[in-house]
Amino acid sequence: MARDRADGEGRVAGRFLLNRRDRVYLLGLLVPLVVYDLFLKGLRIVSRHEDPGLLGGLGLLRSDLFFDMGYALLWVALFAVAQRGPLRWIVAVLLHLTTVLVALVATGAHRYFETTGSTLDAETVAHALSSWKGSGAVVASAVTPLLAVGVAVVLAYAVLGPWLLTRLLARWRGWPNAGAQGARVSWLGAAGAGLAAYALFSFSTLPGGPPGFSKPFARAAFVNVAASTPAALDAPDTGPKVALSSDEKAPTAKARLLATRPERRNVVLIHLESTRAESVTPYNENLKTTPFLDDLAKRSIFAERAYVVVPHTSNALTATVCGIYPPLDPEGTDSLADRIPGRCLPKLLGDQGYRSVYFTSSVQTFERRPELVKNMGYGEFYPVETMDTKGFRQANYFGYEDDVMLKPSEEWLRSHSDQPFFATYETITPHHDYRTPQRYGIEDFAKDDTLDRYQNSVRYVDFFLKNLFDQYKRLGLYDDTIFVIYGDHGEGFGEHGLYQHDNTVYEEGLRIPLLVVDPKRFPEGGRVREPVSQLDVLPTITDLLGYEVEDAKYPGSSMLSMPTDRTLNFSCWSEETCLASLKDSEKYVYHYGNQPDEVFDLGKDPGEQKNLAEGLSKSELDDRRAALFEWRARVAATYGESDSSAR
Repeated sequence: MARDRADGEGRVAGRFLLNRRDRVYLLGLLVPLVVYDLFLKGLRIVSRHEDPGLLGGLGLLRSDLFFDMGYALLWVALFAVAQRGPLRWIVAVLLHLTTVLVALVATGAHRYFETTGSTLDAETVAHALSSWKGSGAVVASAVTPLLAVGVAVVLAYAVLGPWLLTRLLARWRGWPNAGAQGARVSWLGAAGAGLAAYALFSFSTLPGGPPGFSKPFARAAFVNVAASTPAALDAPDTGPKVALSSDEKAPTAKARLLATRPERRNVVLIHLESTRAESVTPYNENLKTTPFLDDLAKRSIFAERAYVVVPHTSNALTATVCGIYPPLDPEGTDSLADRIPGRCLPKLLGDQGYRSVYFTSSVQTFERRPELVKNMGYGEFYPVETMDTKGFRQANYFGYEDDVMLKPSEEWLRSHSDQPFFATYETITPHHDYRTPQRYGIEDFAKDDTLDRYQNSVRYVDFFLKNLFDQYKRLGLYDDTIFVIYGDHGEGFGEHGLYQHDNTVYEEGLRIPLLVVDPKRFPEGGRVREPVSQLDVLPTITDLLGYEVEDAKYPGSSMLSMPTDRTLNFSCWSEETCLASLKDSEKYVYHYGNQPDEVFDLGKDPGEQKNLAEGLSKSELDDRRAALFEWRARVAATYGESDSSAR
């Protein structure tokens, strides 16, 4: 064996690839990173309701261990090759930059999981960065003072810690200065370390762990983000091929209303932000959050089982106001501000002489709301930036308490009562981070503080509803107005390990309140027992006003004559996360292979705790999955997208 030159420290460095200074320097940076990464992953594992056991827990750590070892060996190989000169400086700078990046991804993934129950992926990161005006406040809300201090400490150590540690240890042990002659490069050893690093990185992409834990959860945070990039997802498409005609790509672009028995009455949509069915009194008589809404439900067309299509606000607006399937992913959602493939209620009713207005207590920066509202056809738009917020509290990082809309609403109504109108009120108070305005007091609804604040925020909206209805009565508009009150999506609080809404495909995320108050035609109300979708709102409104739709076929149905045998389809907002379908009371959930398929009988198991998928044949599950892929592909083609998810 050839001997390498001494490294100036009285020993042969070539045996170890690195001299003592380099070993201390790398260990001083990489050991804390590994400990930090494994600690965060361990916290995520123990926070789950499922107990993986010792072996299962080790399996869930496997990807992290492989990634951390591969990452360490990569830098050993690079430091062994770049021992001095400009190349050494370049490698050292890259080491610190990439280590800071890995630490930030690990921190962000952990905090994202804490707040949503979902795993961080490249699509989420890209969407946040591309729409920072809207998402910046969301990110900032998740940064607690303790987290900010912790991140600052981690970054400071990552930049200066290894240098200080090496310098102090060298002085204590009397090592030669850093400029001493280094060892001759062991190219064979460096190549071996590099190949080992590559092998370990490859192993880290293969998640382990027991059943019940998804593949993204089992992967190391950095690996999961990297694996979900578009390049990594560029796999052969085994989904259906959908070629739509120009009319099919914009199925309602030529829609117009034909008067059959027209009633020129006002229409008001009241959009209840983040309001799930189980947190309002009409759907949960044991929870007294919304007594006013409960009273309205008794004299309304009341949907006992109402659902969203995609649990995200802009998508819900599209389904409800435009009556068409919304985009099923963030990229498509962003495109709504540029193009909507159809005619929405403001345009349809505008042809009949209706004025239209949109009020929101939210800021206008999120998902380009002014452009979206304009594309839908609204004549006027009043976000919270146009309102006097003095005396009103912030309800969350998106806006102010909803009563801030009352004054501009009254001013508009007083000056526009000479002709029928279509008005929309988008509330914001129940949205995360649930700061709960105390204008109407606070009650105890739940032991969990976060859930309690949320349900008090829902209670606040009940007061807003009463105030708004009183305003319409005071102005003499109530009897000639049809009110549609609906939740844009639900909200999860860990019932299935998920929080908030975007990827909460269970009942707490998809099931919403939906009722139509028509004082003139249905003073006694009525109940709709068939499953209802947000897509059914537009046909219901046109039916109540005495119009038929010509030159188009909207996918929804009027709540006055609901079909008894149809399937509702749903999608998570993040691409390649989940799809679901509901027929009668049987619900199917597909997780893109990241965890087993699920089937629930909601009639017997409304909490979705007993998975019945094992009792179905493979062909039955395949058929349901294929139907969802077909649906998703058609929706994607409608928005001019290729469906990369149906693989």
